[in-house]
Amino acid sequence: MTAEFTSLYNLFEAIPDEQAAINYFKAIRWKNGEFCPYCGHDKVYGFKDGKTWKCAKCRARFSIRVGTIFEDSKIPMRKWLAAIWTITSHSKGMASAQLAREIGVTQKTAWFMLHRLRHAARTRSFNRPLRGIVEVDDSNFGGKERNKHQHKRGKDKKVVAIGMLERKGEFRVVAAPLSEFATQIIKNIDSERAVLMTDDWAGYKQLDYLYDREAVNHSAGEYARGEAHTNSIESMWAVMKRKIYGIHHFVSKKHLHRYFDEVMWRFNRRAIPDATRVQEFLARCDGRLTYKALIAKA
Repeated sequence: MTAEFTSLYNLFEAIPDEQAAINYFKAIRWKNGEFCPYCGHDKVYGFKDGKTWKCAKCRARFSIRVGTIFEDSKIPMRKWLAAIWTITSHSKGMASAQLAREIGVTQKTAWFMLHRLRHAARTRSFNRPLRGIVEVDDSNFGGKERNKHQHKRGKDKKVVAIGMLERKGEFRVVAAPLSEFATQIIKNIDSERAVLMTDDWAGYKQLDYLYDREAVNHSAGEYARGEAHTNSIESMWAVMKRKIYGIHHFVSKKHLHRYFDEVMWRFNRRAIPDATRVQEFLARCDGRLTYKALIAKA
């Protein structure tokens, strides 16, 4: 089953009821053939309800949601599709309070739904190191001290994020202390096929033995010199911070990496059609995230 849509309204036209939503997800999840989520056997039998199946080997009965982020969720699949639309098409995502109003669930439920979706969007492995012209920069997240209550000032340290942007390519961001920035750059950027663009922070000099690098002197008011600039990655930081502070207002240090994953996933698929992004997202929904695991202390 395929469905083409360019808006949420089109999505609901293409998938008009709950059974259509189940069939849509089934077609994507079982694109390469049916299988049992419990034992992996490739022969299953469908029941007349169109919602459950039974494994020919282990005899377990299951729904298409088992083994995915949707498992044990009572939320209709059409509402899940609406949530997926927002996380794949809105450039800065959507706050849980807003999503709750849009699809008719509680704010707590919407918050859990969005974190399940971010779990699906997580970066499991990068396919290749970045190459070509790669802009590198770091940024701090955690809020301004003057905006905090007096008893909280100085207690919550800012999170340092190291960002790498391949021009006309991928964006990667890692939450890590600056002491690890060289390790992260070496891990993610091809030293033989990349040229680094950085600002004038002295710490970058330790990479000069391995990479070709050009730097702009921000402290002297220089922001571009031909192709040497970090304007693109600084624009990504602006998008990220408008999302964190403008949409969500507050994000805990514990969950910040999940929001990074969401932004990376969406940006790195910016060139593909809306419907294709939704389909690609649904294809990677394997793996559960329970509420207990989500709220557990780090």
